[in-house]
Amino acid sequence: MGSEDVLKSVSALASYNVLLQVMFRVLTFLLNAFTLRFVSKELIGVVNVRLMLLYSTLVFLSREAFRRACLSGGGVGLKWRQIINLLWLTLPLGCVWGVLLVCVWWWVLQAPDPQSVPHYGPAVSLFCLAALTELLAEPLWVLAHSHMLVRLKVVAESLAMIAKCLVTVVMVVSAPQWGLYIFSAAQCVYSGFLVLCYFVYFLRFLGSEEAEMKSFPLRSITELLPIRVDNEPLINWKLATLTWSFFKQSFLKQILTEGERYVMTFLNVLNFGDQGVYDIVNNLGSMVARFLFLPIEESFYVFFAKVLERGRDVRHQKQEEVAIAAEVLECLMKLVLVVGLIITVFGHAYSHLALDIYGGELLSSGTGPSLLRSYSFYVLLLAVNGVTECFTFAAMSKEEVDRYNFVMLGLSASFLLLSYWLTWLFGGVGFIMANCCNMGLRITHSLRYIRRYFQHSAHAPLRGLRPHPALLLTLGLSAALTSVSEGMFCCDDGWLLRLVHVAVGAVCLLGVVVTVIFTETRLVQFIRTQLLPKYSKKRT
Repeated sequence: MGSEDVLKSVSALASYNVLLQVMFRVLTFLLNAFTLRFVSKELIGVVNVRLMLLYSTLVFLSREAFRRACLSGGGVGLKWRQIINLLWLTLPLGCVWGVLLVCVWWWVLQAPDPQSVPHYGPAVSLFCLAALTELLAEPLWVLAHSHMLVRLKVVAESLAMIAKCLVTVVMVVSAPQWGLYIFSAAQCVYSGFLVLCYFVYFLRFLGSEEAEMKSFPLRSITELLPIRVDNEPLINWKLATLTWSFFKQSFLKQILTEGERYVMTFLNVLNFGDQGVYDIVNNLGSMVARFLFLPIEESFYVFFAKVLERGRDVRHQKQEEVAIAAEVLECLMKLVLVVGLIITVFGHAYSHLALDIYGGELLSSGTGPSLLRSYSFYVLLLAVNGVTECFTFAAMSKEEVDRYNFVMLGLSASFLLLSYWLTWLFGGVGFIMANCCNMGLRITHSLRYIRRYFQHSAHAPLRGLRPHPALLLTLGLSAALTSVSEGMFCCDDGWLLRLVHVAVGAVCLLGVVVTVIFTETRLVQFIRTQLLPKYSKKRT
C-alpha cells in the first residue's frame, strides 16, 4: 500500500473516529446531566475518578505498549502468527496488573462512606473484570486497525456505548439505592458488547470475498488463537523488545495523562464531592479534545508509522514520502492550533452559562466556572501536544524512545509534585495549572525533535503553528466582545439576556470561521480532501 493510499485510508479512519467520538461524548454528556438529577456528587466522584481510574490504568498498562509496537512494523514481511501470539500476552499481563491494583484499591486507599456510597468493594472487582474482558479483543483490534477496517470500530463501540447508557438510565431510575452496582454493571455490559461485536464481525469476515480482496492474512477464527508454528519463534522478538520500550514509556505517560486523578486518589487533596465536580468539568472541557484531537492523533500515528521508516535520517528516506508526511504534519498542526484558539477564546466567556445549563447551581455556583475557563486554555496545549507527539513517537528509533523514557520520568515526578503543591494553593484549578506546565514542556521537546528531523530537508512543517495575523485579530476582537457581553447580559437569570449573549458569541464565531476560510486556504483544502470522506477526491 503506497503512501497516498495509506493517507486516504487513515484520513477515513480519522473521520469515522471523530464521528464516533462525537456520538460517545454526546451520549456521555446527556447521561451525566441525567444522572446528576438522581445520584449524589460523592457517588459520581467515586465512579468517575476512583473506579474509572482503576479501569483506565489496568487497560492502558496492559495494552498500550503492544498496540504501538505492533502498529509500527509497517505492512511488509509481517508474520502475523507471531504478532497475534505477542498480543495475547496482554491478557495475562492484565491479570497481574488487576490483582495488584485491586489490592491497592481495597486495602491501601481510603474507602468512601458506605452510607453515602454503598457497595464499594464489589464495585472494584467488577470494574477490574470489565477491563480484563475488554483485553480479549486486543488481537482483533490491532488486526482491524492495521488493515483499515474502519467501520468495525465505529459499529462495535457505538453499540457498546448505547448498551452502557441504556443500562445506566434504567437502573438509575428503577433502583438508585443500588449505588455503585449500577455503574459497575453498565461498565461490564460495555466491555462485553465490545468484545462480542469484534468476534461476531471476524466470524463473518474471515474467509469472505472481502477478506480475499484485502489480502487478509488469516482465514479462520481458530487462527486468532495463540499457536506455535514449527521452526519459528513463538513471538516476534524485535517487536517484543520495542514493546518493552513502549511499556516503560506508557507507564510514565499514564501517570502524566491521569496525573490529577492519581493525586486526588492517593493524596486525598479533594473530598469525593469536589472530585465529582472537578471530573464533570474535566469531561466537559475535554470533549473536543477527545472527540476531535484524540482520533486524529491515533489515526495519523498509523499514517506516520507506515510512511516513514522508524529511526532513519530524513536524507535516507524516500523523499516523496517525506514530503507528504511534512505537508500532513503542517496541516494537522494548523488545524489543532486554530480549533484550540477558538476554544480558548469562547470558553472563557461561556463557561458559566454552559455549566448553569448543564448542571444547574450545583456546578455554576462554586469553582466550576473558573475550572472550565482554565481548562479551555489547557485544551489548546493538549491539541498541539497530541499532534507533535504523534509524529515524534512514530519517527523515533528504539534508542530515542528509550532515552525519552528518562525525560518522561522527570516530567512525571515534577508533574505530581507540582500538582500536589498547586492544588493546596488553588484547589482544583491547581491541577489544570500543573497540566499546562507539563504539557508545555512536552510540546517543547516534540518541537525540538521535529525541527532537528527536518533540518536537512526543504520542508518546514512547524510553520503550521503560525496563524495568520488576520485570524489573530479576529480572535482578539471576539474575546473582547464576548467578555463585554458576558458582563452585560449574563449576570442574572433572565433567559432573554442570555440568548443575547449567545447571539453575540454566534456572530463572533461566524466571523472567525469566515476569516479561517479566506486566510487558511491550505488548511481548508486539507480538511475537505482528507478529513471529510464524502469530499475526498479520487487520486490517480
